[in-house]
Amino acid sequence: MPDAKVIAVVVTHRRLQLLEQSLAVLSNQNRPIDHLVVVDNDNDTAVAELVAAQSVPVTYIGSAHNLGGAGGFALGMLQALSLGADWIWCADDDGRPEGPEVLEKLLTCAATHQLDEVSPVVCNIDNPETLAFPLRRGLVWRRKRSELFADGETSDLLPGIASLMNGALFSAAAVDAVGVPDLRLFVRGDEVEMHRRLVRSGLNFGTCLTTAYLHPDGSGEFRPILGGRMHTQYPDNETKRFFTYRNRGYLMSQPGMRRLLPQEYARFGWYFLVQQRDIAGFKNWLRLQSLGRRERFGKP
Repeated sequence: MPDAKVIAVVVTHRRLQLLEQSLAVLSNQNRPIDHLVVVDNDNDTAVAELVAAQSVPVTYIGSAHNLGGAGGFALGMLQALSLGADWIWCADDDGRPEGPEVLEKLLTCAATHQLDEVSPVVCNIDNPETLAFPLRRGLVWRRKRSELFADGETSDLLPGIASLMNGALFSAAAVDAVGVPDLRLFVRGDEVEMHRRLVRSGLNFGTCLTTAYLHPDGSGEFRPILGGRMHTQYPDNETKRFFTYRNRGYLMSQPGMRRLLPQEYARFGWYFLVQQRDIAGFKNWLRLQSLGRRERFGKP
């Protein structure tokens, strides 16, 4: 895809030093990006100056209203389409591609397998051989990058599974088909909802196993239950728990996700009531789930 126009979209909020590290890698790919769009949810002059100093054409969007990750990517992706993007490469401000060859590998993988969206493996920025988030293949949870290859497997693609926004590369046709993230979700779960739409769209997508995006470790939120055969999610502060559980309540009421609802109640019921003996925590989880199901998207 030598003539394809690739536009990178980065969403940031009060992480200037981390953003600088991210842009240093994004702006210096072997296959250069054609344009960089940065959506700044803090409308910070220092961020605008950093973006203007990049070695590639840039568009800085300073938002006086915090749109969250969901709204920031929605705005950035629409801006990229308006600039004529053939491919949109998404990145967060606290992560970065593992090296200068990532974009080239993603484009090659997409061409080889005729993909409409392709993501890199998302690895722990402090230990790149470990996944930043556990990933399930079949009934087994994988925590190491090497474990993503099934026994005897040599393919460079894990089809039908992708971690979105963290280095995800969308074709313009994919965005036309599935849309942009839902502003109402603000943070937490917006990428899962986009994944739901990708699955239902029938488009081809997956994870390229030969390249990675480095991200702070998020595996600590995933608490093992039943001897590690299943996991629940318990973020480390009340605000994160609010958005995580409220948004999952909405997600689990959507087509393509409803079949997982019995498992959702079983997992969280076991975690709060049996493993933690936290009745108040379970009641709060039920309350937040109900808010999501009823589409009550106010802030905490």
